[in-house]
Amino acid sequence: MDFEISPGQVKALQKSGESFLLLDVREPWEFETARIEGAKNIPMGDVAARAHQELDPEGHIVVMCHHGVRSLTVTNWLRQQGFEKAQSMRGELRVRVASASGEWRVAIGRRVVVGNGR
Repeated sequence: MDFEISPGQVKALQKSGESFLLLDVREPWEFETARIEGAKNIPMGDVAARAHQELDPEGHIVVMCHHGVRSLTVTNWLRQQGFEKAQSMRGELRVRVASASGEWRVAIGRRVVVGNGR
């Protein structure tokens, strides 16, 4: 399994209904600002303490963060711990929040997700 996966490939996995965990390793305040539906938040600093209790070592795990550095670090650590199907999602997560309307936009690569913070 490749070490990295593109946002387009992740979208295709979601559409196909393939089972995988989207692991968001950003800090809780980042996760609360904007997130992808269904993602599990374990901040990078907590992964070592929580991974073996909360993650399936046999499962497909797609790790994401803001710029891609944390996801690469966590994916590398997970692989060293025996999580052979861990992959880092390539690309940068960009968030724009329109505070007046409560609407937010999340862009990962070319994919944009829109939601309402209310």
